[in-house]
Amino acid sequence: MPDAWYASLHKPSWNPPAWVFGPVWTLLYTMMAVSAWLVWRRGGFALQRGALSLFLAQLALNAAWTPLFFGLHLPGLAFVDIALLWLGIVATIAAFRRVHRGAAWLLVPYLLWVSFASVLNFTLWRMNP
Repeated sequence: MPDAWYASLHKPSWNPPAWVFGPVWTLLYTMMAVSAWLVWRRGGFALQRGALSLFLAQLALNAAWTPLFFGLHLPGLAFVDIALLWLGIVATIAAFRRVHRGAAWLLVPYLLWVSFASVLNFTLWRMNP
């Protein structure tokens, strides 16, 4: 994940070590998959189109963040993306809650991590003009 550009950035003292990100994202993606599966089980895409479309939209925003931040070195644009991602996760949790409460709760750790990542992204952007 980290490259020479990222290694050269000024970072806050609370920036996690690189090894933390792999296990955290593995756990979060597993929980996200189970969450979406629980919703899908309640009628598939035909009946859960709205909730599952929100899930796919936030997943696309999630996928866009890495190339924006690490690939293009655009932390400001990556922050816009992660802010939209945060809103997408909130909307997905609300939609999933109407279908399956457990599915919604499985996304809460994801929302918390993205909240932390948003603050970190913003801080890195401001510390490295």
